[in-house]
Amino acid sequence: MKKPDIILIGGGGHCKSCIDVIELEDKYKIAGIIDLPDKVGSKILTYSIIGTDEDLEELSNLYSNFFITIGHIRTAKKRIKLFDKLLFLNVNIPTIISPLAYVSGYATIGKGTIIMHHALVNANATVGDNCILNTKALVEHDSRIENHCHISTGSIVNGGVRIGQGTFYGSAAVCKENIEIPENSFIRANSIVI
Repeated sequence: MKKPDIILIGGGGHCKSCIDVIELEDKYKIAGIIDLPDKVGSKILTYSIIGTDEDLEELSNLYSNFFITIGHIRTAKKRIKLFDKLLFLNVNIPTIISPLAYVSGYATIGKGTIIMHHALVNANATVGDNCILNTKALVEHDSRIENHCHISTGSIVNGGVRIGQGTFYGSAAVCKENIEIPENSFIRANSIVI
């Protein structure tokens, strides 16, 4: 059966990791990448940069599936702006889950979220829309990751934790169970959050 096409938005380092997950999941065929004007015509791995953010409306008449592949370090503002634009264009924003990840059947994952290689999402956990759950991250039981968060590589979110919208949770960070992290927080790499 022919796989549906998908357009990726953002051509940096995070895009390369997303491509690897999308290829392995094997549900979509990458039709092209959106990036900065000076990058149009170049390639990311084997995929062409075919346009810029200005072309999204026109491309939404040609393609049904779009996915945000820009990263989130200091702020989620750019990812939120793009997500809202895709919602306005009424396109499909799929959930992407690596076959090498584990997501409990009792967990909930929002649209536009990517669960990367060897990440774990345990029972009754919720990960919101437009999130990045990066390589080897762990979200434990009963935790809630709100929309537009980045849970970075090798980090641990313990049981019953609520992480507010737009938060960056750095690589190898660990938090105490049953705490609340305010929205738009910036948790540095290797932090212990109590």
